Amino acid sequence: MSPFLAELVGTAILIILGAGVCAGVNLKKSFAQNSGWIVITMGWGLAVAVGVYAVGQYSGAHLNPAVTLGLAFKGDFPWKDVPSYILAQFLGAMIGSAIVYLHYLPHWKATNDPGVKLGVFATGPAIPHYFSNLLSEMIGTFVLVVGILSIGANKFTDGLNPFIVGFLIVSIGLSLGGTTGYAINPARDLGPRIAHFLLPIHGKGSSNWGYAWIPVVGPALGGSFGGVFYKAVFEGKMTQALWWILAVILVVLAVSLLLDKGEKESIKEKRLTA
Repeated sequence: MSPFLAELVGTAILIILGAGVCAGVNLKKSFAQNSGWIVITMGWGLAVAVGVYAVGQYSGAHLNPAVTLGLAFKGDFPWKDVPSYILAQFLGAMIGSAIVYLHYLPHWKATNDPGVKLGVFATGPAIPHYFSNLLSEMIGTFVLVVGILSIGANKFTDGLNPFIVGFLIVSIGLSLGGTTGYAINPARDLGPRIAHFLLPIHGKGSSNWGYAWIPVVGPALGGSFGGVFYKAVFEGKMTQALWWILAVILVVLAVSLLLDKGEKESIKEKRLTA
């Protein structure tokens, strides 16, 4: 199996099981309906573990553009392979979410809330606030990349690493996921969001494109910073990339504050004219 196909298949498995648990918990007339956040976080953790077990020997099982970027910035992955890995991850995520759509086919019509249907495919904020939502995704993905690198630096029984990484996903979900649904993976969010837009889902409503940049930009920056931070702090090898990424993060967060301010002023004007 080629690395490209491995990343595609592995990411598809990740989304089939990850978006699948979201569908099972949230769609009407599912036996798993209303089983809660712990079930969702466990489902995503096991989804990552299975995806890594499936294709780790072929591609390293990044399954996440933020991980690919983090490893590239750390110097553990060649930059020439980054575009093909990211393309495979996005395609795999779209394919995986289409399979989830087919698996739960009669449940879309049984579910009335369009927001619930979108939530099967993509993340959204508990409280809409660009700065906080972006920061949440950055922090969660930073922890993910530093956690993966830290796990890799330890010796475990052969074959146990993917299972430990799965528990890292559960930990991030339980501790940090309540703010934005913890995308921590641009492909995991944007790929299924595109599928949601394209698929003939009964009563699906908006794909919420106004928020879509948050779970792409936040994880990309958080994962990249995690890679250079690990190299600087854990390995004592400072690079200029650390300061460049930090500068970009500060600029993007400043822009998000301006967007929040504009949003508040727009809401205020609407209330005054109502």
